[in-house]
Amino acid sequence: MSDNFLGLAPADWQALWLSVRISAAAMVLSLPAGIGVGWLLARKTFPGKAAVETLVALPLVLPPVVTGLVLLYLLGPRSTLGGGLGLEIAFTWKAAVVAVAVVGFPLLVRSVRTAFEGVDPRLYQAARSLGAAPFDAFWSVSLPLARHGVIAGLVLAFARGLGEFGATMMFASVRPETTTLAIQIYVLHNQPGDISEARMWRVVIASIVLAFASLVLSEYFVRRGRQHELA
Repeated sequence: MSDNFLGLAPADWQALWLSVRISAAAMVLSLPAGIGVGWLLARKTFPGKAAVETLVALPLVLPPVVTGLVLLYLLGPRSTLGGGLGLEIAFTWKAAVVAVAVVGFPLLVRSVRTAFEGVDPRLYQAARSLGAAPFDAFWSVSLPLARHGVIAGLVLAFARGLGEFGATMMFASVRPETTTLAIQIYVLHNQPGDISEARMWRVVIASIVLAFASLVLSEYFVRRGRQHELA
């Protein structure tokens, strides 16, 4: 790719595509748990449900640097999980994926939960009464009917991941393999000179365009889900 293609330098493009890849990988990582927790909160009543809801939502209100610090102590090289089990996660691109997945997880769960709450539970029970196993009824009835909300949650978590900074900075550090859009903006902001400032604002605009497009896509699937419920 040539220098300053569409106003972005090669390093800026690298940060952009890295952000996209990390956010996409984070979506894949958090999808199974997001669907499971969302369905559980939508369909089941159990002791400690309020505590689970609070724990799931906690990354939304915690400062991202605190989330990153907790991840570092849990999965860092000196931790039981990280150092004791030999998991090389901290200060790599995998750390950025984990940080983005954790920060975006509450948004995914919230959308998935809302989607399942909009599905008539009698349809699931009808499938069970016809002999379908619980997982088969879920897979063939509940999940397809909630698919628009699930996709909307994935896109929303993806958009959140594109803008993640604090947790990634703490857990993955600033390295070539972890320099996402947000970190690239931070790096350019701290470089002196008008050229760096101009580059910074072009990266800012690129991040705004990406975030805007992701939110539009998420709202589209939310509306599709609502139309499906009213049909």
